Amino acid sequence: MAVRKLSDATINRIAAGEVVERPASAVKELVENALDAGARTIDIFIDAGGLNLIRVTDDGRGMDEHDLSLSVERHATSKLNDEELLRIDTLGFRGEALPSIAAVSRLDIVTRTRDADHAWELSVNLGQKSLIRPATLQTGTRIEIENLFRPTPARLKFQKSERAENAAITDVIRRLAMAYPETGFSLTMGERKSLSLPPATGLFDDARLARLSRIMGTEFAENALRIDATREGIRLSGYAGLPTLNRANALMQYLFVNGRPVRDKLLFGAVRGAYADVLHRGRHPLLALFVDLPPVDVDVNVHPAKAEVRFRDPGLVRGLIVSALKATLHQAGHRASTSVGNASMAAFRTERPPVDQAYPSGSPPAHESAPGFSDSASGVMDDPALDLGTGAASGDVAPAMAPVTESDFDHPLGAARAQIHENYIVAQTRDGLILVDQHAAHERIVFEAMKASLAASGVARQGLLIPEIVELDPSEADHLLARAGELAELGLAIEAFGSGAICVREVPALLGEIDIAGMIRDLAADLSDIAMTIGLRERLEHVCATMACHGSVRSGRRLNGQEMNALLRQMEQTPFSGQCNHGRPTYVELKLSDIERLFGRRG
Repeated sequence: MAVRKLSDATINRIAAGEVVERPASAVKELVENALDAGARTIDIFIDAGGLNLIRVTDDGRGMDEHDLSLSVERHATSKLNDEELLRIDTLGFRGEALPSIAAVSRLDIVTRTRDADHAWELSVNLGQKSLIRPATLQTGTRIEIENLFRPTPARLKFQKSERAENAAITDVIRRLAMAYPETGFSLTMGERKSLSLPPATGLFDDARLARLSRIMGTEFAENALRIDATREGIRLSGYAGLPTLNRANALMQYLFVNGRPVRDKLLFGAVRGAYADVLHRGRHPLLALFVDLPPVDVDVNVHPAKAEVRFRDPGLVRGLIVSALKATLHQAGHRASTSVGNASMAAFRTERPPVDQAYPSGSPPAHESAPGFSDSASGVMDDPALDLGTGAASGDVAPAMAPVTESDFDHPLGAARAQIHENYIVAQTRDGLILVDQHAAHERIVFEAMKASLAASGVARQGLLIPEIVELDPSEADHLLARAGELAELGLAIEAFGSGAICVREVPALLGEIDIAGMIRDLAADLSDIAMTIGLRERLEHVCATMACHGSVRSGRRLNGQEMNALLRQMEQTPFSGQCNHGRPTYVELKLSDIERLFGRRG
C-alpha cells in the first residue's frame, strides 16, 4: 500500500483519542480553559454521563470574533509562545482540546468579552465549522458538547456506565476546585445538582481548608495538619491528616503541581516514605498537598492528559515532601484523630468494634491476641519511673493506685485511674476519659527510642553473661542470620550455633529484662516475610519496629499506678505516640459530653 497523507478530519480524530479519552477528559479541558480565562464561577451540566450533553458556562474573559474562529483550529492557543515551551504557567497550552472535541462531537461555543456589545457564536459539527454569528450571553463563555463519540462507534462502545462516567467527572471537578478555592463550582447531572461549591472567602489558607472540608469532609478538616515548607525556591503547602485517620486506598490523596492536579509516582512515593513508620502497609493517609515551583523547573508536557510531570530536580522535591510531612507529624506529638473517638461512640451504639480503624486486617496480630502466648513484658529505656519489669499477670488483685491530685488531671492524657483486662489503662482528664492500649503505646515509645539511638550513635547493647541459645526451624534461622548485620545496628548480636540454632550474645539495653528466646522466635517468624528488595533504611526501620513490638509490655501485664502514669507521661513526650507502629490508635478519648450522650443525658 502506498504512503499517503491523512486527512485533517482523520488527524483530529486520532488526536481526540489521546486528548479526550472519556467525557471526564472533555470536562477537564473545558474547565481548565475557564480557569485560565480567570473565571470566578463555573457551572457544569451533564446528561447521560456526558455522552449526550456537556455544558460548561463561566464568567471569564471571553473571546472576540477573531479568537473564537481560531480557537477550534489545531494548535492555536493564546497561552503559549514558540519560545516558552518550558515556561508554562497555565493549565492548558497545547491548543488541541477544542478541535479534538469538535472532531468527535457537535461543539457549540458562545462567548463575550467584557467590552463587547454582544456575544459571538460558533458551531462545529464533526470538524466542519459554521459561520460566526451574533448571540446573547453575559460576559464569559458557554460551551456545549453534544453526542460525544457518536462518529467513532468503537470509542463509544468502550465507554463505561453512566454512573462510572458521572463519578469520573465529579472527581475531576473536585480536584480542580481544591486548587482554586476562590472560584465557585456547580455540577448538575440530569435533574440533580450533585456538587455546589461557592467561592471560599477570607485568608487563602482558611479558604483552602474550607474548600477541602467541603470536598473531603469535616472529619478531615478536624484532623488535618497544616503543611508549609520552602526549600530552594520550591514551596510545599496544604494539609495532611493524622496517621490514625486513614483509608484502605489512596483515593483521598490529592496532589497538585503549580495548581495542576497530578497523579505522579514520585509524589505518591514521597508520601508513602513520610508515613512509612506510622502507618501499616496497606493503609493510606488523607491529604491534599500543593507543590509550587518555577515553571522552568518542571515539565508538564510529558503526557497528553497532563496528569504526569517531570521535575528538574526530583530528589529535591521528594526530600522536601518527606521532611516537611515528617516534621509536621512529629510536632503533632501524641495527638490522635477524632475519628478514633467517633468510631468508639459508634461501637457503643451498634455493639460492634470499629474494625476498619482498629485493625486494618480485620483482626489483631496473632502475637497480640493468641491464647496462651507467652508474656515477654519488659521495661523501657532507663527511666526508673517506668520499670515495667516482667511481673506475673494477676486476674484477681487490683493494682495499687498512687494518690491523685487535682493538677494531675491537667496532663493531656490525664491521670491513671485503673487498669482493666490487664491491657487497658483508664485515665481521667478535666473533661473526659482516656482509654489506652498499653501494648500499642509502649511499642511506639520503644520504637521511637530505638530510632533516636540508631540515628545518634547506634543502639546501646547489653552483653549477656551467658549467651542464649535459641532453637529454630532451619529456614527461619537462615532468614534471621541473613539480617544479622542489620540486627547488630539495632543492638542485637546473633550468630549461628549449629543447624537451626541461634546464639544471642547481646541485646538492646533499652529493652531491659525480656524473654530473649520468645523475642528471637517472633523476629524470625516476622522477618521471614520482609522482601529483600526494599531499601536498607526501610528494612532497618521495619526490623526496629518488629523488635519494639516483640520487646514491649504485653497484653496481660498488670501495672501499678506509678507505672501507668509513667507510661502516660512518656506518651505525651513521644512523637507519633497516638498510633502504634502498625498505624492503629494507641488511645481513645471520650469527652464528658460523649459519655453523657451514651446515658441519654444529652441529645
